[in-house]
This record gives sequence, structure tokens and C-alpha cells, in this order.
Amino acid sequence: MNQADPPGLDLGRLREHLDQHLPGLVTGSLSGRRVEGGRSNLTYVVDDGRSSWVVRRPPLGHVLPTAHDMAREHRVITALHPTAVPVPETLLLCQDAAVLGAPFYVMEFVTGTPYRSDQELIALGPERTRAIALSLVDTLVDLHAVDPASVGLSDFGRPEGFLERQLRRWKKQLDGSRSRELPGIEELHERLVASLPVSPDPAIVHGDYRLDNVLVDSDDRITAVLDWEMSTVGDPLTDVALLVAYAQRGDLNLKMVSNVSAAPGYPGSDEVVARYAERSGRDVSALNWYVGFAFFKLAVILEGIYYRFSKGQTVGAGFAEIGAGVTPLVERGNETLQKGH
Repeated sequence: MNQADPPGLDLGRLREHLDQHLPGLVTGSLSGRRVEGGRSNLTYVVDDGRSSWVVRRPPLGHVLPTAHDMAREHRVITALHPTAVPVPETLLLCQDAAVLGAPFYVMEFVTGTPYRSDQELIALGPERTRAIALSLVDTLVDLHAVDPASVGLSDFGRPEGFLERQLRRWKKQLDGSRSRELPGIEELHERLVASLPVSPDPAIVHGDYRLDNVLVDSDDRITAVLDWEMSTVGDPLTDVALLVAYAQRGDLNLKMVSNVSAAPGYPGSDEVVARYAERSGRDVSALNWYVGFAFFKLAVILEGIYYRFSKGQTVGAGFAEIGAGVTPLVERGNETLQKGH
């Protein structure tokens, strides 16, 4: 590994592998840089002075291969490329950990901006902000309109019992990261269990769909949906609910979530849900349950981060603050469920 190689990316070995499997693709010496963003998998942009590509691999020192399944991520992006959903073209999947120390895949580099803050949108003005946000909703409708079987993804998830399994999974996560009393979280879980809705027809679910997980070009078009590591085939309303929950970031002081919805022109949750319902034709009358579940899930994720911090397993600024954000999420989840369907 050269001094110029980013951590986790041996450019020499990558070049050898690309030359062997995609001869003629790379024409000059490779340089690379790590890109911030994404939940946990590492993203790099590499270029040879003429063309650029993107490499994705699991985090350094990862221990749970199922949590960072490169083949799965590569599979869903490859399947969606011929559809109306904008995704990069995949070029290569390598499952041989000997090359870079972990499985990885290579895809085309797509130009665009991942808008992460209200300030970036304020610079565009309210009209453009509104258009981008509505395009985000329309792209989600396009994703959920893809028949999983038609793109070879009928076995990509287990839609039967999807919500029950999700609830069990996140309750198990919570039980594994308990270090303190969390008022109201048992009631929230019990309410969710007691009022489980009937899922609509299954769809390809992104799992973490939000504005900073898509790229937008200078004409305000979405050029790529990124970060598919949470994707599956399941209940599409879980994606809609996360958009609604994330939009309440300002009230809840959720610093780890992008605050784009605070920008003037960004449509309110009612309009977002109404547009999704109108364009998708789906019944959204039970959406409060899904939003309550989204708050439960976010509370568990934050509590897990706080738990690792409290045990000295995570260091850095802001982690104690994250712990303070859990109870407001639980409260909002209970409030949402009390509104009924």
C-alpha cells in the first residue's frame, strides 16, 4: 500500500484487479479519496486522470458480514439500473477479500450534490427547494412501482411478516443496548405490537431514503439514489414514514439527521404524504403507525450509539448529546400512535 492510498483502499491491488477483469477500463495511474456520508460502508472516488469510478467496501475491522453485504448492495443497484429509478451502473463485484481486505464493488461515478443542510437549499431559493423535495417523493414512488419479480428481486426479502420481524429485530437491539431507564419506550413498543397494520403489496424498500442519500444535478434532477445497504423487499410505507420522521428533526433537535426540511420551500409532511398517496395509489390511512415505528427505530439506533459511548467503545464529541435525544423520540412516537390511524 502506498502512502497516498486512502485507508482501506490499496490502489495498486485495485488496479491489478480492474486490469484483469475489465481490461482497458483504466488508462492512467489511479488516485483515490474517501467520500464522507453513507451509514457505515466506505465510499471512495478513484480516477485515472480521465475517468472516475466509485468503490464501495465495508468499514475497516468489520465483524458482521451480513451487516455489510456488498453482493446484496451490488445486486439491488444492478437490478434497478434498467428501471425508472436513477442508480449508478455497476461495473464489477469482487467477493475475494484477498484483493482489498474485504469484498467490494465498483460502479460508475455520477455527478450531483447530496444536499445535507438547510443552508445549501436556502442558497437555491424556495422554488428550487420545493421542486427538489417533490422530486424526492416522485422518485420514491418510482422505486415502489418496480415489481421486484420483474427485475429478478423476488427473493431479495421476505415480505410475509415483515413488520412483525422488524419490530422483533429492533426490540432485540434495544434489549442488547440497555444501560438506563428510558421512560415510555416499553409503552411505545407495546402500542406498536398491539396495533400492527396489514401491509400493502410488497415493494423494493430503500430503508434509509432521504435527500442526503440522493444526488441532484444542476438542473435539480435526481441523478442517483445511493446507500442501498438497508434495502430489502418489504412494506413500502416504512420508507415514507422515515421521510416524515426525519422532517421533524427541528422539533426534536436530532443533530445526527440532516435538517434540509427546515429550508423555506420544503413541503410539509402532509403534502409529502398526500403526493405519495396520489401518485402511488397506496392507502396511507395507517401511516401514523409507521411514523411511530420510525421514531421507535431511531430511538433504538441512538440508544445503541449512546450505550457504546457510555461503555467507552466510542469516543468523540457529541455522543453524550445523542443520549439526550432518545427520550424526545420515544415521546413523539407515543404521541403519534395516540393520534390513531
